[in-house]
Amino acid sequence: MAQVEATTERVVAADAEKVFDALADYSGTRRKLLPEHFSEYEVREGGDGEGTLVHWKLQATSKRVRDCLLEVTEPTDGQLVEKDRNSSMVTTWTVTPAGEGKSRVVVSTVWNGAGGIGGFFEKTFAPKGLGRIYDALLANLATEVEK
Repeated sequence: MAQVEATTERVVAADAEKVFDALADYSGTRRKLLPEHFSEYEVREGGDGEGTLVHWKLQATSKRVRDCLLEVTEPTDGQLVEKDRNSSMVTTWTVTPAGEGKSRVVVSTVWNGAGGIGGFFEKTFAPKGLGRIYDALLANLATEVEK
């Protein structure tokens, strides 16, 4: 099993605190940011950053759907970590200032991939597919916070 990683980033025309608050608002704003690949969204505990437990289904491809139950932590300022209780998947959101009134948002997801030929294809194609999904989410984030 090889570790698979997908990383995407975007500079957003809003200050880092506003962007982070939008991402951490699982009971409000986060739901609005999700593209069509996400379904069955439900906040089960908390709802604002650290201590949140949130569920969704992520349809990465027409045949691949992940049932995610994510525990949210904030290990450092400007960082949200979502650990999936149902798999090895961990997604880290990092928001940092990027100049006057701007911020850089980096989202990185890692998980233990399959072995053999299936693992080769997963490591080759999954990061690109997940990158497109997170590009759409980050575009929605920019639209939301740049108002």
